[in-house]
Amino acid sequence: MGKGHPGRVAVVTGGAAGIGQACARRLAEDGVDIAVADVADPGATVRLVEETGRRVLAVRCDITDPGQVTDFAEAVEREFGHCDILFNNAGMYSMLPFEEITFDEWRRYMALNLDAMFLMAKAFLPGMKRRSWGRIVNMASNSYSLVVPGLVHYIASKGGVIGFTRALATECGPHGVTVNAIAPGPTRTEKIASSFYAQHGRRDEAALDTFLTGIAQGQAIKRTETPRDIVGLVSFLTGDDSAFMTGQTLVIDGGFART
Repeated sequence: MGKGHPGRVAVVTGGAAGIGQACARRLAEDGVDIAVADVADPGATVRLVEETGRRVLAVRCDITDPGQVTDFAEAVEREFGHCDILFNNAGMYSMLPFEEITFDEWRRYMALNLDAMFLMAKAFLPGMKRRSWGRIVNMASNSYSLVVPGLVHYIASKGGVIGFTRALATECGPHGVTVNAIAPGPTRTEKIASSFYAQHGRRDEAALDTFLTGIAQGQAIKRTETPRDIVGLVSFLTGDDSAFMTGQTLVIDGGFART
């Protein structure tokens, strides 16, 4: 079992691939049993967690739907009896000029990037407070500090995540529950790739490499961020060593936001 995580149970949203999958695997290596919620097939993540010897529950569900969140929470209760760690990782990303953002698109972003965190916290926070121990980690973005054009809908939702994190931490602190956020930069995942290809109308891996390399040149660490760069921070924030840290948003983007 991992040093700071013995016998814990973690819920990871958006855990079928990318950052969620990498963090699910790392938490399993830390000694944590894993429950994954995703609309996509989580089979690959199940196999990665099982390789560590930890137990895993994977449910395909839409975490913007209150009823499906309730069903998922009940499944976690039946399988593990409780949840100690909530990693609110699921989200969506695309670049679109403000004039082209419809209200329906705006609501889609708020629903997944922000509302779902509210629903998941409502489902699992009461149990954490009863046991006087819990860790909630929310996915924000360094774009909130950079204010990149074409991301009004995305940045607004991630700004909400930062506010939600700070406010919820205030209420949870007396109960042994910490709430923090992480703010990565553009990370090489299939989600980022799919968004890039959709925007350009074709699958062009060379163009994607050029785009990400261009971003990396503005960083202090001049290489593209990957999910492996993020797992250590999530491991720290969900363990005992971070017990006195709460309400914080930690930027992990190779030093890009320093500019």
